[in-house]
Amino acid sequence: MDPLKALADAERKPYWLDSPARPEPQPRLFGHTTADLVVVGGGFSGLWTALMAKERDPSLDVVLLEGRRIGWAATGRNGGFCMATLTHGLANGLERWPEEIDRLERMGVENLDEIERTLERYGVDCSFERTGELHVATEEWQLDGLNEHLDLISDLGLDYLPLDREQVRAEVNSPTYLGGLWERSGCAMLDPARLVWGLRDACLRLGVRVHERTPVRSMADDGTTITLRTPHGTVGARQVALGTGVFPPLLRRLKHFVVPVYDYVLMTEPLTEAQLDAVGWRNRQGVGDSGNQFHYYRLTDDNRILWGGYDAVYYNGGLVKPEYDQRDETFVKLARHFYDTFPQLDGVRFTHRWGGVIDTCSRFSAFYGQAHGGRLVYAAGYTGMGVGATRFGANVMLDLLSGKPTDRTELRMVKEKPMPFPPEPVRSGVIQFTRWSIAQADQHQGRRNLWLRALDRMGLGFDS
Repeated sequence: MDPLKALADAERKPYWLDSPARPEPQPRLFGHTTADLVVVGGGFSGLWTALMAKERDPSLDVVLLEGRRIGWAATGRNGGFCMATLTHGLANGLERWPEEIDRLERMGVENLDEIERTLERYGVDCSFERTGELHVATEEWQLDGLNEHLDLISDLGLDYLPLDREQVRAEVNSPTYLGGLWERSGCAMLDPARLVWGLRDACLRLGVRVHERTPVRSMADDGTTITLRTPHGTVGARQVALGTGVFPPLLRRLKHFVVPVYDYVLMTEPLTEAQLDAVGWRNRQGVGDSGNQFHYYRLTDDNRILWGGYDAVYYNGGLVKPEYDQRDETFVKLARHFYDTFPQLDGVRFTHRWGGVIDTCSRFSAFYGQAHGGRLVYAAGYTGMGVGATRFGANVMLDLLSGKPTDRTELRMVKEKPMPFPPEPVRSGVIQFTRWSIAQADQHQGRRNLWLRALDRMGLGFDS
């Protein structure tokens, strides 16, 4: 099908947020108030922090401030893959923290288990399906990468099932698949908007004071109280937790470690039974292919296909602008790739197209820290796998605020910072050349040029 025709009626908005279930916003903050803890940011990171702070100490007075609407940014625009990994995949974690990888994998599975129990405890209906994820190879050179860590996977007790060409196509029928791995228990599919709205409701039930459409403009510290200024009010608090992702940071040092990268997504109309039969997909796994520039895709609860990834776009200067949420060049490319992957779905149209900004750091997984004498904490840099990992990051922030060492705070992953990015305009040049090199590697059987090999040696190698 002609991609332009398939996209003609697609709404330019995130599918998840385009729902009558979206709750009315909580009131803006007016005047002055005080709190024990102020959480800045109303995405997954902030909501998990506020919720678990109240669970740890119900007497704590917690205020959460969100500049726009709860879940409007990365939290409401992602693919809904809730993964156990805390390190942006096993390979990335093994390269950076090999001596901790068994603990990190165990903690990641425990974190995912706790998410599932939390949803049950608070009655959050977000179509949580623990289906796992298929990692598929679409080129011969990708098969070696999939099989590289099979021995380690077995040693760690992880539930991965290797699949040959016929077996993987029996799971999801695409002529592009040459083999795969089914990570059977380490990933769940969910509706991210309904998850964030459910977390908001749970916070409100526990007594968290939530203020939406209340951006924090500045911060001052008199040594005892940190005061946050908003357009119509102020909050004074003993402690502050920042969960603002890539947006202009209240803590200046963070701007050196995080860059905004845009990711783009399409959503199809619901598949008919005949169309679903043509694809198979009866086990409803999430799917990710194994190129450096990769696609991720999954079924929704009404059998639409979410199709995203491939282009990870950095706009020179590192600006975050609303107009960057739409990129027709990428939408057409994604539509074309969709029909290449599923030619049997040639007549399927797209109903939604959108983009969103990801907080990316040089190690591609979250980093953590403290400021203001340990009274302010932050977590940032999730690089696109934050649906599950933000809960772990929230626990790290609360551990740091407690001042008591824990198994989490003693991790080298938590204690260390990523390498900072160079300043502009060098930053833009480095990132754009790296993106070009990654695309070239995909076109040459995965062979990485001198620049990518140099980044690999510095621990900075990455795909899209």
